Amino acid sequence: MPPLPYLKLHGIVFLFAVTAFLGHVISLSAPAVVIWRTALAAIGAAAVVLVSRRAALLPPRRMIAALVAIGAIAGIHWLCFFGAIRLANVSMCLAGMATTSLFTAFTEPYLEGRKVRPLEVGLGCLVAVGILLVAGFERGRLAGLLLALFGAFLAAIFPVFNRRLVRSGALDPMVMVVWEMFGALAACLALLPFIPASGGYAGLLAWKGLDGLWLLILALVCTVFAHAVHISLLRQITAYAANLANNLEPVYGILGAAWLFGEHLDLHPGFYAGAATILAANVLHPLLSRSEPTASAS
Repeated sequence: MPPLPYLKLHGIVFLFAVTAFLGHVISLSAPAVVIWRTALAAIGAAAVVLVSRRAALLPPRRMIAALVAIGAIAGIHWLCFFGAIRLANVSMCLAGMATTSLFTAFTEPYLEGRKVRPLEVGLGCLVAVGILLVAGFERGRLAGLLLALFGAFLAAIFPVFNRRLVRSGALDPMVMVVWEMFGALAACLALLPFIPASGGYAGLLAWKGLDGLWLLILALVCTVFAHAVHISLLRQITAYAANLANNLEPVYGILGAAWLFGEHLDLHPGFYAGAATILAANVLHPLLSRSEPTASAS
């Protein structure tokens, strides 16, 4: 992977970790957070396209359904993400989400019609060992971890489709963000009445304190900007490499949660052994990929 895209990618991963902190401090239910996030992000991305880029907001009709479907998967992924934070905590949620690379080692080859790469599976299994360590020592938060694992599986799907679309050169990444956010919004609004303890549609208005400010930062910085840059980077890197780098999100998140929320006082030392195993997979990937040229491009 070229150095500059790799550095940009890790900057975006840091913003993804900030997303977890914002999800912790916003008082709304997890579904309400996702709905406001996607609604504000869709409006913000559309404004960027129309004002600064002067690009066509309406893609070819055949693309709209694909983008909305991808967005729906992303929206459900975010429901799992913020739900896991509510059921467990920031650290457990991010640790569970770090299994995305293990799932991607299989979903990307399947969806792209190529062979499974032993290196990707091996590193994904190393991440899985880290998750087993985390789960073994933090059983009281198992429901949150399981929800995060399902979210991780979904996160192993939509970047693969995004990579295929963005490499075709047919769409501006910001236009993709607009339609995907509408897809995520539609999916979350449809599911809201069926989600326990969500407060239903009335819960969307249960704002407190600085919720409005945090939601704007979440939508415009951590979603519109971060999502557009992440999509554009998929022209140069595989979905697997992107998701493996995303495994650093728990490292940033765990350190941040320890500093901001004192979560380190509630976590067993075995949790950190698991987190260190996840970090090791990220360090090994760029080193071992040098001997496998096809591991960073396909």
